[in-house]
Amino acid sequence: MSFLRSFPPPGLAEGLRQQQPDTEAVLNGKGLGTGTLYIAESRLSWLDGSGLGFSLEYPTISLHAVSRDLNAYPREHLYVMVNAKFGEESKESVADEEEEDSDDDIEPISEFRFVPSDKSALEAMFTAMCECQALHPDPEDEDSDDYDGDEYDVEAHDGMEVDTTPTVAGQFEDADVDH
Repeated sequence: MSFLRSFPPPGLAEGLRQQQPDTEAVLNGKGLGTGTLYIAESRLSWLDGSGLGFSLEYPTISLHAVSRDLNAYPREHLYVMVNAKFGEESKESVADEEEEDSDDDIEPISEFRFVPSDKSALEAMFTAMCECQALHPDPEDEDSDDYDGDEYDVEAHDGMEVDTTPTVAGQFEDADVDH
C-alpha cells in the first residue's frame, strides 16, 4: 500500500509504553502483514519485518477497544477507528467526493485491527492505548474542558430544570424500605 513508509520505531524518548511483536495489522479488512506494534505516548506505530509501516497520531484516533466478537472478526484484536482514509482508498475517495454531492460534515473513517499472536497481551495493549490517548485530549470535544473541579452545572449545560431546594435533616427517615 502506498501509505506504508520506512521510519525508525518509537523509543523510550517518545514514551514507549508497549511493544508487541508478532502482531498482524489489518486495514479495512485487508491484511498488511505481521510486524511489531509500538504504543508510545507520542504515536501509535506498526512496522513490518522489512521496516515499512505507518504511524497514527492520537488526535486522529476516535475509538479504540478490545474486540472479542468472533462474528465481527475471526480472532480477538485491538480495534482502532481513525478519522482519516489510508492507502488506495484515499485516492479513490477524492475522486468520489468530486463526483458526489456529499455532506461536508462526514469525516473519512478507517478501521485498523491489530491481532497479536499472543492474545493475552490484548489487555496490556488496551491499557497502554488508554494511557497514551489520555495525554492527547480532543480539542474539538466541547465537554472535555467544562469540568474544572467544581460542581457540574446541569442547567447551564443541558437545559434541564433541577430542584435545588436543600434537603431538611431527617426528611426521609420515615420512608418505608421494601427490600
